[in-house]
Amino acid sequence: MTRKYFGTDGIRGKANAQPMTAETALRAGMAAGRYFTRGEHRHRVVIGKDTRLSGYMIEPALVAGFTSVGMDVFLFGPLPTPAVAMLTRSLRADLGVMISASHNGYQDNGIKFFGPDGYKLSDQVEARIEKMMDADLSEGLAEPPDLGRAKRIDDCQARYIEFAKRTFPRHLTLEGKRIVVDCANGAAYKVAPDVLWELGAEVVKVGVDPDGFNINRDCGSTSPQAMCSKVRETRADLGIALDGDADRVVIADEHGRIIDGDQILALIARSWSRAGTLRGGGVVATVMSNLGLERTLRAMNLKLARTAVGDRYVVEHMREHGFNVGGEQSGHLVMSDFSTTGDGLVAALQVLAVIAETQQPASTACHLFEPLPQVLKNVRYRNGAVPLERKEVAAAIQDGEARLAKSGRLLIRKSGTEPVIRVMAEGDDEKLVTTVVGDIVKVLEEASAA
Repeated sequence: MTRKYFGTDGIRGKANAQPMTAETALRAGMAAGRYFTRGEHRHRVVIGKDTRLSGYMIEPALVAGFTSVGMDVFLFGPLPTPAVAMLTRSLRADLGVMISASHNGYQDNGIKFFGPDGYKLSDQVEARIEKMMDADLSEGLAEPPDLGRAKRIDDCQARYIEFAKRTFPRHLTLEGKRIVVDCANGAAYKVAPDVLWELGAEVVKVGVDPDGFNINRDCGSTSPQAMCSKVRETRADLGIALDGDADRVVIADEHGRIIDGDQILALIARSWSRAGTLRGGGVVATVMSNLGLERTLRAMNLKLARTAVGDRYVVEHMREHGFNVGGEQSGHLVMSDFSTTGDGLVAALQVLAVIAETQQPASTACHLFEPLPQVLKNVRYRNGAVPLERKEVAAAIQDGEARLAKSGRLLIRKSGTEPVIRVMAEGDDEKLVTTVVGDIVKVLEEASAA
């Protein structure tokens, strides 16, 4: 289904250009407000944002849209995405909104919606809202006495800090632990260091000086080198790198070596399984997760359920099939016992709980398997072209699958946000994996140019 506004994670794009304009935000607020206005009670929406400059443009446009259809607006200011999801439920709001482009640079921005249950909206609901955005919205305008009001909520950060602390076992402490936390100059720049400090850690802060332009710039989970370097420099026990809206995390051990989302999933799965709290008989991950994770879980008598790329699809599968742990290799990790969406800080606290309980260094506790060699390449094609339907491409893919056989895995998928085909393979033989990807990419490039 072709979308005009919504992509794989809400509305996102270059700030002040279609679709990420003040006009779009206004119409999104009006349409979503109308869709979630049901009953005679006073309706309310909560809005959080990260630290990028364009938030000052998008936020008031959304406020205007929501208040024009009679919704009261609670403004949080800079706050992590999972905090907005949690507070949507806690404050009994009809709708939650996060203004963020997650791990993108400051030039981009986005709008994510959460329903009253704290979960991201389904494709079907987004499609309804999108249709309403392009229709005549004047019929839904509130009468003058019924216009909404807007106000700032001053204690939202404290509420989230207390929530996050409660996810860490009461009998444990972080005393004696030196932890580097890189907040990507983003939404968690205040709350993440406070949570770790209040749990007893010595905190070394990185990426906590946002200026509207430096979010995710050479810092955070997409550029964890600064965090890794600081871990080695300060001889820290652990490094935590969040992204701009703090819904994903990358961790480094005491040597500054990266621990990605797959390793964290394996760690939490083993810990929760031993404690008898893991549900669903395993975890949920996407098709991008390493085959090494699947094999490791199998050795624990646990299963790995795979979904399409996107944390929303992970969450949908978790809800439908009774899992309580899921996530992505990139560091989007969802633990439904605590949250309805990815929460980088809470995921890091679960890792720290294992380290504190076992008294093992992160290098021992968090490296449960050696990832299989994985190669990913992107092939750009012209809009309107369909290279995957070409016979020579299908033949090359079939040949690649046969060559990898049971020793590896091949994944070919179109990007949901740009005209790109992603070719990924992994397996025990790195040379074979590289060759298979190269051969398929060559055929794809020739087909795309034809």
